[in-house]
Amino acid sequence: MQPRNMSMSGVVDLAAVKAAQEAKAKAEQARAEAARQGGAGAISPADLVIDVDEATFERDVLQRSAEVPVVIDFWAEWCQPCKQLSPVLERLAVEYNGRFLLAKIDVDANQMLMQQFGVQGIPAVFAVVAGQALPLFQGAAGEAQIRETLDQLVAVAEQRFGLTGLTVDPEAEPGAQPDPAAQAGPHDGLLEAAVQALDAGDLGGAVQAYKNVLAEDPGNTEAKLGLVQAELLQRVQGLDPQRVRRDAAEKPADPQAQIAAADLDLVGGHVEDAFGRLIDTVARTVGDDRDAVRVRLLELFEVVGADDPRVAAARRALARALF
Repeated sequence: MQPRNMSMSGVVDLAAVKAAQEAKAKAEQARAEAARQGGAGAISPADLVIDVDEATFERDVLQRSAEVPVVIDFWAEWCQPCKQLSPVLERLAVEYNGRFLLAKIDVDANQMLMQQFGVQGIPAVFAVVAGQALPLFQGAAGEAQIRETLDQLVAVAEQRFGLTGLTVDPEAEPGAQPDPAAQAGPHDGLLEAAVQALDAGDLGGAVQAYKNVLAEDPGNTEAKLGLVQAELLQRVQGLDPQRVRRDAAEKPADPQAQIAAADLDLVGGHVEDAFGRLIDTVARTVGDDRDAVRVRLLELFEVVGADDPRVAAARRALARALF
């Protein structure tokens, strides 16, 4: 399967969020099947480092990435830097205690995977989070850099996709699998309903499904992200882009015209344009108009993600415009 691209810096990719939710739904189905066959408890620390090949990639990387970030170490026996890097990654996998899974891929035996990830040289380290692939670093990086990268990966996986990792028990037998019933969330059925609604093009149904989750669990990360994404898609669904942009150009002080254009900017991936448009409008408006623009800007911050440096910069610019 061709890896998809995802940026930890929060590039707006609405299709990627939907794909992540689909990946999680598939993983839940796999866990349910394992439960029917008799699931085991927490995994052993030895199971945090696995060898993966082309035949097992779908199961051991893509499917597992719906429950835990999977770090991929591309290596070869003849590669001397690999012999320095791999032991560090293996030690950190155990130290991080289930917050990521380390998958080792021998490039000599798995040329197709190497090509799919665009690996130009080894060692090369990638990650897959909820079915989305992203590069981490190439070469024998220092341990401090590796830790910093892993910390960011773990944080993004939890904040953007709700992946909290695996349960590790030092007493567990190697080869044991997590208990599917224990890992399944209480709202997985409602979240899956949202994914099905998105598949059917029913944005209103997806919005309501996410709201149903948040009514019972206001802190649910996946539902929060899904809701703001689905609401954004719903808002732009019936817009005429040419008319919206013409109105925005002709009415620079009209808050609703600028809000609609900013939504289109964001869906098109023009994050800084969307933020800048609304910040400029905040500076030009007062009272309820200003508050409406500010609220929409905060919603777009949620869509992009608090970890994105563009959000941090825009927050500072917003503060200057307000005060």
